[in-house]
Amino acid sequence: MPLSAKAQPAIARTASVARTHMRYYVLALILLVTAINLGDRANLSIAGNGMAQELGLDAVAMGYLFSAFAWAYVLGQLPGGWILDRFNSVKVYGAALFLWSFFTFLQGTLSWLPAGMVVATLFVLRFMVGFVEAPIYPANNYIVSAWFPLKERGLATAVFSSAQYVAVMLFVPVMGALSHALSWHYVFWFMGALGMLVSLFWFWQMRSPDQHPRVNAQELAYLRDNGALIDIESAKGKAAPPKLAAIAILFKSRMMLGIYIGQYCITALQYFFITWFPIYLVKGRGMNILEVGFVATLPAICGFAGSILCGVLSDALLKRTGSVTIARKTPFILGMAMAMGLVFCNFTESLYVVVALMCLALFGKGLAQIGLAVVVDTSPPAIVGMATGVFGIAGNLSGIVTPIVIGYTVQATGSFIIALYFVAAHALLATLSYLLLVGRLRRLDQPEQPINVPGAH
Repeated sequence: MPLSAKAQPAIARTASVARTHMRYYVLALILLVTAINLGDRANLSIAGNGMAQELGLDAVAMGYLFSAFAWAYVLGQLPGGWILDRFNSVKVYGAALFLWSFFTFLQGTLSWLPAGMVVATLFVLRFMVGFVEAPIYPANNYIVSAWFPLKERGLATAVFSSAQYVAVMLFVPVMGALSHALSWHYVFWFMGALGMLVSLFWFWQMRSPDQHPRVNAQELAYLRDNGALIDIESAKGKAAPPKLAAIAILFKSRMMLGIYIGQYCITALQYFFITWFPIYLVKGRGMNILEVGFVATLPAICGFAGSILCGVLSDALLKRTGSVTIARKTPFILGMAMAMGLVFCNFTESLYVVVALMCLALFGKGLAQIGLAVVVDTSPPAIVGMATGVFGIAGNLSGIVTPIVIGYTVQATGSFIIALYFVAAHALLATLSYLLLVGRLRRLDQPEQPINVPGAH
């Protein structure tokens, strides 16, 4: 039966409605919260010099305190991933943001304690920050999987992975200025209060795409038709909870072993930059903490640029070749090769050359920041949270080892020369792992099927 005259204009108006782009707003919010996350990991490196002087902490003690976060982060990965595989990611994320910010705020009160309790209390508080933050990157993976189609997921993952550099650009200068002008206490009070306020904004704004009031039918259809898992949250309550035994498939794969080694190594670079790098500039290069707050932003800007380029390059390669293997491995290998350049800081006295080499190293690290997209591309959908948790364990074991090893070497030698060799060696090992171990990327529940873009040749 022919359509009525009144019905035809209505259909035309519906067809012509512009597609909303709420996924980019969601991505910006994820980027902000993840930057706060990384800022709270790095705040001890800014407050550390003043804190060490006031509280009498040596390099070894600082190394263990830097590692406290990673101990808890490792222990929390599998429980955090299991919780995310079972419960709503948005709610878990918001609650975690509030709690870790509260524990961050408390670190500013340490000088009120008796001297004998300071180190133990700070270790416990850093431990609690790490434990509560553990679900965040698995939650990011869930949210990006729901909000972004496959062809945009590389860039989306690169954007939120760039938060470590955004944290340095946004928060390190502020924390450095607070520490210099007031005291180290205000670093923790500022970051803690900011996080608690943003957690309230998160609960107000965030929803899954199929429940968000500002997503129209056109955007929802675009997401669904292009591989976004828009109902991944609503499906959690209907399915049986995943069992920890389900992760066995991850440990039987040579591909995953190579990915885990790569993540361990790239995280060694991350922990050097968020823990010892500011102290290296103060003690190894003679800068004051206010100068460090601003100089440290230069490598961070380069890291951010590399991270965004990683996503652009990966998505472009995916579109051109249809191969996730080429799209994901290429930026990682190129980036880690660049990151090896930081070892040449040992052969120069020029602060300008040091900063340039650190800029190159962080640009390379940013370019290689593709691991979370690799996990989404290779994990069985039912255990994305736990798979990301195992990935996080692999990386943050390095977060335990790296600060402690650097602390001992600095204490023993009085310099950072061995520390820089140690960090550069990790970049070399990461490159070799992706070249020799990872092989072709494929989803583990379909071991013989390569991951290709539908319609690509």
